[in-house]
Amino acid sequence: MAATLSADVLQDDLAVSLARVLAVANKRARELGVDVLQSIITITQHFDDGELWRVNYGPKAYVGRRGGDLIVEVDASDISIKQVLRGQ
Repeated sequence: MAATLSADVLQDDLAVSLARVLAVANKRARELGVDVLQSIITITQHFDDGELWRVNYGPKAYVGRRGGDLIVEVDASDISIKQVLRGQ
């Protein structure tokens, strides 16, 4: 599904940065065997060591399940992955 983004969207630094963060996190999640399209994705911003985004991938069918989430933490300044955590 391709979409053309308007100029005002592309000028929104936060939106573009978050899109890059999500693309990098999705790539790592797929490499680790996560079905991104079948995940509930939550994104949290925090400032422990710079501007970091924590992208959490959890199962859509979570009732009766424990753990199994994948968390990918991405540094927004250089779009590098800082850490990857997998729930049990």
